[in-house]
Amino acid sequence: MSNTETPSTGTKLTRKDFLSSSEPRWCSGCGCYSTLNAVYKTFVASGLPREQFALISGIGCSSRLPYYTNTYGFHTIHGRAPTVAMGLKMVKPEQSVWITTGDGDSLSIGGNHFIHLARKNPNIKLLLFNNQIYGLTKGQVSPTSPLGSTTKTTPYGSIDRPLHPLTVALGAGATFVARVPDNDNDMLFAAMEAAQKHEGVAIIEILINCVIFNDGVYQSLTDKESRPERTIKLEAGKPLLFGKNMDKGIRLRNDARPEVVQVGEGGVPLSEVLVHDPANPNSGYAFMLAEMGGSEMPMPFGTLRAIKDHVHRPYQGQPTPEAYRKAMLGGNAWEIAEDSSIRVLTSE
Repeated sequence: MSNTETPSTGTKLTRKDFLSSSEPRWCSGCGCYSTLNAVYKTFVASGLPREQFALISGIGCSSRLPYYTNTYGFHTIHGRAPTVAMGLKMVKPEQSVWITTGDGDSLSIGGNHFIHLARKNPNIKLLLFNNQIYGLTKGQVSPTSPLGSTTKTTPYGSIDRPLHPLTVALGAGATFVARVPDNDNDMLFAAMEAAQKHEGVAIIEILINCVIFNDGVYQSLTDKESRPERTIKLEAGKPLLFGKNMDKGIRLRNDARPEVVQVGEGGVPLSEVLVHDPANPNSGYAFMLAEMGGSEMPMPFGTLRAIKDHVHRPYQGQPTPEAYRKAMLGGNAWEIAEDSSIRVLTSE
């Protein structure tokens, strides 16, 4: 059976099978379009029937995505997509559950849910669209907006330090974390395909360019000219090299700090450059990668961490309704009658 046939019918799936009757509508040039296309491609490549997928979203531009896929889906309320996704996974563990959310949706009002999703490690995939702004509600400061950002709600500049999504996810115990830009179709698909195959929670931060309210925020990371000097493409088992000539690398100093070094003639030997290991059991390595970026260090793109750990699953052999009733009545349970009288219930 090919990887584009459904297990049940053997019928080959195509992108068309996952298109809904709703036409995708985001601002022209928005990275949400390329992300949606990567979702289509990932679902097709999985070989699973469309009925086995469910897309759960919260509020925001990212959360329109379930409307545009011919799968099960649920457009929930602000920040609560992880809780709904967990409920679905508990009662339908065979379902491939995906969450689409934004930096404001998941890291502000939904921050607590985001943390516990990572902690519990269910087999759920989360796509975090990070444009460092509230886009759907017209340009307010978000939890990931840089310090000093001038927005409609911070006309004199934001006084809050930004929250870094992947360090939060790693701190909560996420077993798969990745970061990709919205303009690299191959990298988007590779990250989503790896997430689909991962057993456990998978969190992908997608750097989305908001063309209306935060245009160009990632320009230095995505432009063809500047990208080679500002980013590193992570590949398991390969050294952390970057630059137009791939002659710069990341070395770990004696004080455990990463530093940029020249590699080769006039520099350090390749053997001193860190080799990428997403399966490193020490989360400190992935933390280091997640914090890289800015003016002095390149930003890593790709899978930062992918490890095996305990996966949250529902109890094997679901109790019967009668067993639930007896468990509930084992304590102090009661009912209120129509005449407002109270009757203590027993398990008999």
